[in-house]
Amino acid sequence: MSWVGSAVKTMDGPKSPLNDASKIPLLWGLPEHLSRDLFKSATPIRVRVDQVLFHAGDAGDGCYRVDNGLLKVTMLSPSGSERILAFFGPGAVVGELSMIDGLMRSASVVAVRPAALSFLSRSAFKIFAKEHPELYEYLVMLLSARLREADAVIAAGSFLPDKGRLACTLLELADKFGQDAGNGRTVIRQKIGQNDLAAMTGIARESATRIIDDWQRCKIISRFSVYYCIENKDQLQREAEL
Repeated sequence: MSWVGSAVKTMDGPKSPLNDASKIPLLWGLPEHLSRDLFKSATPIRVRVDQVLFHAGDAGDGCYRVDNGLLKVTMLSPSGSERILAFFGPGAVVGELSMIDGLMRSASVVAVRPAALSFLSRSAFKIFAKEHPELYEYLVMLLSARLREADAVIAAGSFLPDKGRLACTLLELADKFGQDAGNGRTVIRQKIGQNDLAAMTGIARESATRIIDDWQRCKIISRFSVYYCIENKDQLQREAEL
């Protein structure tokens, strides 16, 4: 599956990078001129399917912008079960927190599709930040937005039932990868299976399967070819409310 790029029309239309900063990687919310100049001298890298970009605990030597393809950010429990934190497509930046603070990677990143990336080293970032001190103003705003989003995620995980948490996951994926299919329907234009949805939501696969089957019977969601399609966004949003 290739990324649809600028042809995609998301569920809610275009958004200001700063207004939507809580839902995207930190450096992805920078103004276009800063982001463009920051990655001007980045090193191009290609990764194959299932190739690990970095593991949790690795040194944070830089960050990666996704130019094409799809990555997933994961963590493993002590028992070895996977929790998917996010999927990122073109335009996203991964690994930026460790690059900024110099600490170890907090999660692992794996290629779900063959991907073309641009690598920005920590040393190059520090030089750019010295030359463009206005960068820090945007980073503070974006960090504040991410902290607020973290509060909302914790609340959802603590108080929402499995249905509500799965609804949040589908709405988040539709926000990132949604394409207008007409008549109020939105197709999530990435091949994401039930195992992925369960791992991203943090619920058992059996529970996710049961909920998805129920929503398909009620025509809240459907399968559009190999993709999930949101048929009734209003109902899904009601499920996601605390």
